[in-house]
Amino acid sequence: MPVGFGVLGPVTAWDDAGAPVDLKGPRHRAVLARLVAARGRTVPVGQIVDDLWDDPPAGAVGAVRTFVAALRRRLEPHRPPREPARLLVTDGPGYALRAAPDTVDAWRFEDTVTAAADALPRAALDRLDEALGWWRGPAYADFDQPWAHAERSRLDQIRLTAVERRAEALLALDRAADAVPDLDAHVAAHPWREDGWALLASALYRAGRQADALAVLRRARELLRDQLGLDPGPRLRRLETDLLRQAEPEPSGPARVWAETAAAYERSVVPGARARLESTVGMLRSLAVTGPGGLEAARDQREAAITAAEHLGDPEFTARVIGGYDVPAIWTRSDDPAQAARVVAAAERALAGLGPDAPEATRARLLATVATESRGTTSAGPAEAAREAEAIARRVADPALLAQALNGVYMQTFHRAGLAAQRDAIGAELVALAARHGLATVEILGHLIRVQARSALADFTGADTHAEAADRLAARHESPLVGVFTGGYRAMRTAATGAAYPEAEAAYRSWATALAGCGMPGVERGLLPLALLCLRVWHDRPAGFPADTDWGPYAPWARPLLLLAAGRRDEAARALRRTPAPPRDLLMEALWCLTGRAAVALGDRDAMLRARSALAPAAGELAGAGSGLLTAGPVAVHLDRLDAALGVPGGQTGHEGARTKHALG
Repeated sequence: MPVGFGVLGPVTAWDDAGAPVDLKGPRHRAVLARLVAARGRTVPVGQIVDDLWDDPPAGAVGAVRTFVAALRRRLEPHRPPREPARLLVTDGPGYALRAAPDTVDAWRFEDTVTAAADALPRAALDRLDEALGWWRGPAYADFDQPWAHAERSRLDQIRLTAVERRAEALLALDRAADAVPDLDAHVAAHPWREDGWALLASALYRAGRQADALAVLRRARELLRDQLGLDPGPRLRRLETDLLRQAEPEPSGPARVWAETAAAYERSVVPGARARLESTVGMLRSLAVTGPGGLEAARDQREAAITAAEHLGDPEFTARVIGGYDVPAIWTRSDDPAQAARVVAAAERALAGLGPDAPEATRARLLATVATESRGTTSAGPAEAAREAEAIARRVADPALLAQALNGVYMQTFHRAGLAAQRDAIGAELVALAARHGLATVEILGHLIRVQARSALADFTGADTHAEAADRLAARHESPLVGVFTGGYRAMRTAATGAAYPEAEAAYRSWATALAGCGMPGVERGLLPLALLCLRVWHDRPAGFPADTDWGPYAPWARPLLLLAAGRRDEAARALRRTPAPPRDLLMEALWCLTGRAAVALGDRDAMLRARSALAPAAGELAGAGSGLLTAGPVAVHLDRLDAALGVPGGQTGHEGARTKHALG
């Protein structure tokens, strides 16, 4: 690990082995602390002098240079003479600390708290617990100068925000009682923070302690008046009214607007009316992109809405209800395959029942639904449905319809390996189409498709650009689930671009905290062990895993390698013979690589030939990287191993495979 720096407490540093670095005297530590506070920006020497001394001595500038030279020797003891410093650098008229963001506890703390704001509750809680644990005392505890006061105050405000966000995460996870002790201490130390009082009262109420919750609000009112001469704000007043009525705390801001609108909708729309069903689909479409709870609820209620529509006996109306749920889909393994099959069956019934005068767009939406929900199929029907939907959408020139159709086309580009470039073109069209017509969720989809495709093609510069664009759009349009994919991409990128195995494994494990409870079982179950198995196979490391590892749907492709690692060769050979061809989806190449590796180890020529035939079209790609979440390394490396085992002459992987292998070292 690189040199690390700590300012969340007394100023300290530690070397790449984790041992403390002797920073010499207080002035040396003050120089380092001042540069940490600048967060990588250059601090002129004159400014450092003014910050170190109230009355600078005549040789203060020279003294600062001496302090810097001594710090450089301590921080980079193995740097050759006359080689420029890499950490504490000279930049124009001053100095800057060019440390990586994750090596300075204060920088890492700020970044983690910011990221937690967009995370799902469980992941946010884990991140905030870790971040708050980095504090060892007051920030910059050794120093009493104005610059230190300003930084200490700023970091303290971020810490207080982190405490409150942690409490919000606990409430969202129905752990109200767990939030109470820390909130009680929080408001006692910081009585002017009304959000803290509101959270404490809400936590007590949800924990079944209504009297205590009301007592807290009375205490808040008294303290605000006695210490600050202020009355409680609107949020605290509304909360007290709600608790006295024994009602759930009234939402505020956007939540209150939503609640009032929903109430108006309930009053004005006749129960059972067609308008109610169609507008419900619009609500479900919005709900599906708000977070894991919304996604799960939308999936469940969508099928109920389709069933209700079918009971009305009007195929065209049913078609509008089915096709109106045009939620972009990026993952090719269905979260609920049985439900997806029922939706497809309903869409096909509606298609069969449509009359000759039905609008073309209605038919196209049904066809796009069939294509999107039929993931990993070997049937030609869904691919034909995707092409017909696209043709109609282009003919009627409806941008939203074309986006829905292209999503279906994307889902049907897995009939063989090696089609990343084709998917990249679909993503590019979706991005351009969405940007022209203000289709935010479609634009996110397009960027995520391009993250996947550029990753498969080993173009991580391009993939980075699209991941950053997706994150910006997700933050603007409140789509937190996007972070599951972009976070997974960054972990995979670490693994794919030369990181040592321990670093790559740590990146995958850190990302996996965002999977728990993400509301996408197709992504959540078994993906972390699969990513680690692919990593181990690529790096020729043992494939052993704990016996209770949940492999989810990926168990058939992992089992032969796991049995081999356990020394159970005969069982491994039988398991390999039973291993099916991988589904036609984003992980197809990675699963074929696992099958190929097991076949080589067991000498199963038939399995080797099947794996080689399936993988050959993807010789220029990274196996599994098209998922944007994991990789088993260059397909060309696996083809070379298969060729060697089969006795095929070298060079069969072609120039594209050679380029990929060279690019990744």
